[in-house]
Amino acid sequence: MSKKIISLLERLNTFPSVGLIPYAGAVQQRLPSLLNPPIAFAHRGASAHLPENTMPAFALGLRLGATGLESDVWITADGVVVLDHDGAVRVGLRKKPIAQIMSKHLPEHIPTFEAFINSIGTDIQISLDLKDLRAFTGLIDICNNCSFPLDQLWLCHPSWQELASRRALQPDVRLVDSTRLAKITEGPERRAASLREVGIDCLNMHHSDWNGGLTTLVHRFERLAFGWDMQFDQVLDHGFRMGLDGVFSDHVDRMMDSYVRQIEPSA
Repeated sequence: MSKKIISLLERLNTFPSVGLIPYAGAVQQRLPSLLNPPIAFAHRGASAHLPENTMPAFALGLRLGATGLESDVWITADGVVVLDHDGAVRVGLRKKPIAQIMSKHLPEHIPTFEAFINSIGTDIQISLDLKDLRAFTGLIDICNNCSFPLDQLWLCHPSWQELASRRALQPDVRLVDSTRLAKITEGPERRAASLREVGIDCLNMHHSDWNGGLTTLVHRFERLAFGWDMQFDQVLDHGFRMGLDGVFSDHVDRMMDSYVRQIEPSA
């Protein structure tokens, strides 16, 4: 489809991706979430408005009303836990993995987790993609040292088995299986049962993988349902109505407008 046609359809409000007409089969009445209210995560901070994973982006996300912040975690050569998406920085003409760089040599825009946690206070939910599993114990230690509640820390990874092996290390931290529906070869019911058996709190999938029946299924096993990449009004409204317990968006302003429309009237 050409860009001119897409632009015209958007202006006529007949193009589904811009989010103003209902999905086919959209949930018309809001299904209950297990978390009430659900969490509105600013993805990499307010990354639609400021450079992602920076302290200004995180601060703006909070000012816009987000109830959670999301980022990605790496560990440096000297064992410092930092927040960055790519996990590599430019050194000269080449990029070098953060794991091979001393923390003092990192660019100033990459915050340490300790600086981040000290700047946001304790009245916020935090979701972190564990890009380097070695950061697990460091995150727990920093939260304990900074008196940040571990039941407000959501640690995400694409291997639920890796997460399960760490549950015994810390019983309070929230563990999140981040995957896609197509990768759940055993089926979502068996996966939800497995997550309950090993103490993983949540299933996190792309918003397009979810529907009202699937959130209800996951909730039946007392597991939470998170949806990511929720950028448009229609997607956000639909996600809240289908009972998702957490949503992730770069556009915090849109997310919080949807939150007001869908969540606050039923609060």
